[in-house]
Amino acid sequence: MQRLLAFALVGLIAQLVDGALGMAYGVTSSSLLLLYGLAPAAASASVHLAETITTAVSGLAHWRMGNWHRPTVRGLVLPGAVGAFLGAVLLASLPAERVRPVVAGFLLVLGVYILVRFTLAAMPRHRRPPRLRLRYVMPLGFVAGLLDATGGGGWGPIATPALMVRGDLPPHQVVGSVSIAEFAVAVSATLGFALTLGWEGVAWLQVAALVAGGAVAAPLAAWMARRLPAQVLGVMVGTAVLLVNLRTLFGAAGITGLTRLLAYALVAAVCLGLLVQAALRSRRQAASQVQHPATD
Repeated sequence: MQRLLAFALVGLIAQLVDGALGMAYGVTSSSLLLLYGLAPAAASASVHLAETITTAVSGLAHWRMGNWHRPTVRGLVLPGAVGAFLGAVLLASLPAERVRPVVAGFLLVLGVYILVRFTLAAMPRHRRPPRLRLRYVMPLGFVAGLLDATGGGGWGPIATPALMVRGDLPPHQVVGSVSIAEFAVAVSATLGFALTLGWEGVAWLQVAALVAGGAVAAPLAAWMARRLPAQVLGVMVGTAVLLVNLRTLFGAAGITGLTRLLAYALVAAVCLGLLVQAALRSRRQAASQVQHPATD
């Protein structure tokens, strides 16, 4: 019983982070299931089964809060679903262990760029109408869905920073659009795993606990994504991208123990300082806009 409560708590925390920042539910939950003793394919299948419920609740919450951009969601859904299905079917033959560190290194660079952009760059008072080209969004959705299914997590860590670095959408719309489209990815991956693995490898009790925790956190996470200042949310996303992908790179390089802990502590300390700076800067800009409102 205590172990199931621990799974529910992890599901709650993972969904809180995922719903607010657009990533980390799959990575966190998969890591826990692997630690529990499940095979990688079974762990990924279990996580995606749980996500069919949590992403539905999260997507509905983001939709109600207005945290989405319709063309972006449309561009992500179908390619993401196709990529997730293929990734689930081909999981046994894809060299995920070789691909994952390369992707993690690329995302690490994106994470640093996001931190710099939302810490140092000025945020415009009037943003141009959101516009993203489908020729960029659709391949992104396919790749993110493919890697998400093969690794048990990756949709958010890939799609969210890749959309955010373009600067075409406000951060809360990026997070919400990615979260809404994730429902199709989770359903498609689950169907793929059902065809290849069946349901025997699914950890049903653990899945139920993850779902229970995630369903509780989803509405609060959507509210956080809407209410947090753009600069603060951007720095938080960049921090999450760094920490998630450092974990992958450290695992591939065999870095463990004190060295790994110190590296995490250093990154966390730097990102905390940037977060405080972004919060103060956002507060000053808000006060300036109140005193000197922009005119059209």
